Amino acid sequence: MGPLSDRTVVLSIAVTLGVVFALVFWFARLNAPVESPFLWREAPAPGLPAPPPITQPKGTLL
Repeated sequence: MGPLSDRTVVLSIAVTLGVVFALVFWFARLNAPVESPFLWREAPAPGLPAPPPITQPKGTLL
């Protein structure tokens, strides 16, 4: 078998990289995370006491 042309080698490398990226993203989409994302502002759980209300400080700073 004779040597391959540069165009054939570059095309085969590009096709190989395209197939690898396609497979990676396809499997990543199939195996999506099953737990819900962490939310910063979640509601308190039922049955827990409510936090005390925030009051304004009394007096002066001087």
